[in-house]
Amino acid sequence: MATTSATCGLTSRALLDPKAASSQLRPHSVRLPTLPPPRQTASWSPRKTASHMSRSVIGIATGETPAEVSSELPEVVKTIKDAWDKLDDKYAVASLVLVGLVAVWTTTGMISAIDRLPIVPGVLELVGIGYTAWFVYYNLVFEPDREALIEKIKGTYSDIIGSSS
Repeated sequence: MATTSATCGLTSRALLDPKAASSQLRPHSVRLPTLPPPRQTASWSPRKTASHMSRSVIGIATGETPAEVSSELPEVVKTIKDAWDKLDDKYAVASLVLVGLVAVWTTTGMISAIDRLPIVPGVLELVGIGYTAWFVYYNLVFEPDREALIEKIKGTYSDIIGSSS
């Protein structure tokens, strides 16, 4: 009786010859081809590229050529400088701007810290959905409530802006 063997693409000499097992256990390394060196351009600089790109983006956004945008830039700076010169209490304005920036930075940090907590974002989302449903039911569903809300909004608007008469 003859033995038959099925051939497999993944045969190992270690399976067929026990003496060859020790030589087959050492690790093999595969060498990948190296990448070609990056192209060197003599005129490339990050500053030049960034300024060129920013002018291009401004020009695309406004629909103007970069020359027109660059001529408007000094006008904006001049307007800001004139507004700054008209201020009487520059220290108070600078302090308010600084406090505002610190408040935004702190608030952003607090929100990101709260967002990292596992349960809190889902709970806050449910609270928001619940409040929205309550507001819609009590202020928008029935016509007298809608009219009262509109009158309240108009009253608040006129308190803030003032009456024109």
